[in-house]
This record gives sequence, C-alpha cells and structure tokens, in this order.
Amino acid sequence: MPVQPDPAAPQLFTWEFATDPYPAYAWLREHAPVHRTTLPSGVEAWLVTRYADARQALADSRLSKNPAHHSEQAHRTGRVGIPGERQADLMTHLLNIDPPDHTRLRRLVSKAFTPRRVAEFEPRVQQLTDRLIDGFAQRGSADLIHEFAFPLPIYAICDLLGVPAEDQDDFRDWAGMMIRHGGGQRGGVGRAVKRMRAYLLELIHRKRADPGEDLISGLIRASDHGEHLNENEAAAMAFILLFAGFETTVNLIGNGTYALLRNPEQRRLLQESVVRGETALLDTGIEELLRYDGPVEMATWRFATRPLSIGGVDIPVGDPVLVVLAAADRDPARFADENTLDLARTDNPHLGFGHGIHYCIGAPLARLEGRSALTTLLSRLPDLRLAENPENLRWRGGLIMRGLRELPVEFTPEARSPHAPVTPADAPTR
Repeated sequence: MPVQPDPAAPQLFTWEFATDPYPAYAWLREHAPVHRTTLPSGVEAWLVTRYADARQALADSRLSKNPAHHSEQAHRTGRVGIPGERQADLMTHLLNIDPPDHTRLRRLVSKAFTPRRVAEFEPRVQQLTDRLIDGFAQRGSADLIHEFAFPLPIYAICDLLGVPAEDQDDFRDWAGMMIRHGGGQRGGVGRAVKRMRAYLLELIHRKRADPGEDLISGLIRASDHGEHLNENEAAAMAFILLFAGFETTVNLIGNGTYALLRNPEQRRLLQESVVRGETALLDTGIEELLRYDGPVEMATWRFATRPLSIGGVDIPVGDPVLVVLAAADRDPARFADENTLDLARTDNPHLGFGHGIHYCIGAPLARLEGRSALTTLLSRLPDLRLAENPENLRWRGGLIMRGLRELPVEFTPEARSPHAPVTPADAPTR
C-alpha cells in the first residue's frame, strides 16, 4: 500500500532539504521517529531518526545487508544499493553481505587493512596534502572540493591499493562520474563502475604475478585457515574500499572546512591549537565535525528478514530500513546543545562511521586524511574565508552521502611554495 503522507510532515528530498535537512529531521524525531516514506527512486522505506533507535537498528541481526531480502526486488533494477554495482558484478563486498560471509570477508580484509598500515601511510598523506595546496596557494582562491577535498582521498586510496601513478587519472575520472551522478543519471555511473571493475581485475592479475606491499597485494595474500578471497571478492573489496573510502573523506574535509568557516570562534580555537602543536582539540574536533555535519547522511541499506519493532513501530518482512545518521547525531536526548558545533565535546559517541559489525573499516584512514587536511589548511592559509554567499552553495543530491558540490574560498596568497614541484609520480593532476 502506498505511503499516505502526513500533511504536517516536512517535505523530504527537495533541494531545500538537501541544503539543510536538520529542521526536517528534528520534526521527524519528535513526531514520527520511525517514518515510512517514498524515496526519489520510488522505493518505499523506513527512516529511523532517534539515536537510541538508530544504534539498535545498526546492530540488529534481523536487518540484513543483502538486497536480495528486499520484498520488491528493486535491487534488480538498481533502485537500491550503489549504482552500477550489480551490473558490474561487484556485489560481494562488506556492505552487501551478512554473517557468516561478512565475518569471513571482514576478517580477511582486516589482515590487509591494518591500523599499522594506515599509520605508516601518514607521511604520504601529508605529502599529498601539501602538494595539492601548493597547486593553488599562490593564487589566493580555490574551489576546495575539486582542487583539494576530492583529489586527496582519490590519490591516497589509489596509492594504498597499489594503483600505478600512470593509471590514477583514470580512477579520478571514474570516481568523478560516481560522485557527480551518484544521485541520478545512473547510466554514466554504471559505465564508470564497469570500467573500474575491468581495471581492478586486470590489476589483480598483475599483482598475483608480481605482488608488492600495497593493499591489493595484501588482499590477495590474506588467508585464514586456508581460506582466501576469490577474484570477484578481491575486486569487489577493492571497489568498495575505493568507493566508500574516497567519498566519505571528500565530505569529511568539505563539510568540516565549511562548518569551521561558518563558526569562526571554533575555527579560531582550533587554529590556535594547531599553531601550538597541540592535538587534544584536533582529536575531539574531528569527532565533533563527524557528528555535527558528517559525510554519511544515512547508513547503507538494510532489509527486514523477520518482523521486528523499532521505536514501537512494526516493520514488515522485506521492508527497507534506512538509519538516518545525520538525525541521530543531533538527537537532543543524547547530545547536549545538539545544533551547536563544540570542538571540545568529549561525550560524543556519534554514529558517523556506523555501529556494530558494519562499523566502517576505513574510519582510521578517513580520520588521518581529515586531520592532515584541516591542520594544513589552517596553518598554511590562516585567513581562509568563504568566497560565496552560503545560500548560493549547492549540495549534491543523493540518499547516503552528504556533501557540497563546490566550496569556493579566498585567502592571502602564499609568496612561494614551501615544497618541491609536483611530479606525476607524486600526485597526478588534471
């Protein structure tokens, strides 16, 4: 039966909503915390908006990640999940499977994607950060999304995966297609995903013959009690690490910088802390930026495999459930002064990277890149400021991710770059 809208409910999924969804989420938390709605794709789903309900749902084993459990089988037409992944045979990754397969794959991937590997990558992330800023620092203006927040995680994850420097511009093009059209025009996205899969399979063959110290080689070598990732699983895992790893970080850097520019007193405190070389406010500040306007608006799809109740609302078998992280992380029942950016907030168990067995495996890398990006911007461009009226900024349409299309800024130009010129092997550019 089609959803009968509440005439008092706010209108969702408009451009106005994309610009500032938080008033609508506040209404839902108060009046309809578990709310059935029709999504722009035509799929009907439940939105979970309160913190306690969201945390429960994220860890509830009765909610499957496998789109095959959707009662309407909308996954067959690409209306749920990542655009293009089904047509490209890239479904077998951590966001689409349940235990025991999820347990096996996550254990294998964790052997390659270790905190130590991420920590050892920090100098490379800092090098990429500095040299991308070199590209515009002497100009006095930039679009921080296209010139900084977007290329930084692309080149970082390509380096981590082991994509050769001469191929990284192709990845930038494919990723650009996905981030521009993730909320629509899925044909172009599908083509980009298929090209990415073909490339990843070819790269996996090369790495089998000549393995290195990169993440794809680690995925190939990873084993547990004689189990290995098969070729399709390795390609799907590399794909999801790229897809989830780059757009999350693009939005963390973009949304985080924008929040600091809109909250000058908080920005000043962080800037002074960075200059003094202190890390405490940076550590809590990254977590607060993830809570306040995080990169992931809704957790990825879940489907009821058994009848269950969330927040006193009965969810039928087969219905999709979307946990609204952006709403949960501003729930006044859990966070004091929920609409205030407080970089010193310590009681902050936000859900920005999820909760439970599907907690984001790439969270350490996203945090590392966010720290590097924000500290370097604040120290090198101390008078960074918006170059556009906030009302004129556009947000990307879409269901899962939340991020700006562009972030034009101005600043006092640097007299000269403090670093060596960029070379193609260091950081490809377009």
